[in-house]
Amino acid sequence: MREGTEPRRCGRIDRRALLVLGLAIALVTAGCTNDAGTGPVTGSGGASRTISQPPVPSRIPVAPESERVDLTMPTFSDPTNVTNPLFPVSLQESVLMLGHVDGKPFRTEVTLLPETRIIEWEGQPVETLVSQYNAFLGGRIEEIAYDYYAQADDGSVWYFGEDVFDFRDGAIVVTEGTWLAGRDGPAAMIMPGDPQVGDVYRTENAPGFVFEEVTVGSVGETLEGPTGPIEGGLLADELHSDGKTEQKVFAPGYGEFRTGGGGDVEALALAVPTDARSEPLPVELETMSNGALAVFDAAGSGDWQAASDAIADLTATWAAYRTSDVPPLIEPRMTEVLDDFSRAVSAREGTDARNAAIEAARLSFDLQLQYLPATEVDLARLDLWAAQLVVDEAAGDAGGVGADAFALDYVRDRIRQAVDARDLTRINTEMGAIQIAVVDEDLAAAAAAAERLRSTLAGMQPSA
Repeated sequence: MREGTEPRRCGRIDRRALLVLGLAIALVTAGCTNDAGTGPVTGSGGASRTISQPPVPSRIPVAPESERVDLTMPTFSDPTNVTNPLFPVSLQESVLMLGHVDGKPFRTEVTLLPETRIIEWEGQPVETLVSQYNAFLGGRIEEIAYDYYAQADDGSVWYFGEDVFDFRDGAIVVTEGTWLAGRDGPAAMIMPGDPQVGDVYRTENAPGFVFEEVTVGSVGETLEGPTGPIEGGLLADELHSDGKTEQKVFAPGYGEFRTGGGGDVEALALAVPTDARSEPLPVELETMSNGALAVFDAAGSGDWQAASDAIADLTATWAAYRTSDVPPLIEPRMTEVLDDFSRAVSAREGTDARNAAIEAARLSFDLQLQYLPATEVDLARLDLWAAQLVVDEAAGDAGGVGADAFALDYVRDRIRQAVDARDLTRINTEMGAIQIAVVDEDLAAAAAAAERLRSTLAGMQPSA
């Protein structure tokens, strides 16, 4: 979860067509507002080189440099092979975190994208992994970030920057959290190779722009994970530029495991391949996702008897399946959603019933991550965002339609190299039509394109 968990609110960009302009503004702003870039690296010959440190305002109670473990310039011989168990980004195909912020359900999906990015820092070009962080608050897109990571030869993992897009009411807000190593400040250590109690390192190190300093509080902790106890956890306190701290927890095989502060919390619910299972997909999970989508269709057509029958079957299936080894953060959320779902169907509230159907299907597909390729689940998520757009258009929710169009765009990033060229062209055609319709404020045309996209996605599978 991003610093302080509070959504960033800045000048608003109201049109989908201005996405590129929004990014350009963010990058220019980043270059202009940085108070101190990275200075020259000291040292010569074979001696270790020291990373120049930008000045930190005296109001921030930072640790003394003698406690820092991130001052020596790292080398990167195989940077995209991240083997650090406490930050295994190169091994994580898909990570789901659940929680609450401002009293609303908070959800993040973190996905390792198939491409890499070369970033030059202190004269060395470093190939970095690209991880997409996708956050939703109250069922609506809240933040997207593309994070850049690389592992140094000593096993430490370094953060080379991020491109951030924050949203409100279906529109991008200025992305002041965007930064890049070598342009706005030094790369920052995100995890030491062998963290010890008392170690201090900065995970973002451009004060006045972005800043976080971590102090390791304990190691070797036993944590309760999605499928049982996890040994070797790390607890740390993270200091922010406002002087406040929040606790962060990291777990082997998972990376960031839990974070929270000020009553807000975000915790890991499921990660693959760490939590992947070798057995076939349980029939109950397929029954649940199919049943939720059947209620979605029945509620849309006003066939409330069919909707009632389907929700009864869905609820019974979940009552039986929830007694199995269901990840503990997903189980109460699914139970809550199905209760709301049943009430909406009983009251014949079409919009509420269809929204609940989408969320029930989404959670069913989350559980299917343990058994199916992540790209197959992301194809299903793409369909659900198209369905959400149809519901929001019917409700006259222009902000919701805009937000749904963005969500579709970012989920497509995850699957565009996993489907064949013909299927991708078909997807892009309808998504292009959605984006044009959103720019033109033609919600009906956007919904029609979303319906065509759903037809296009029906039965589509990732290419081998």
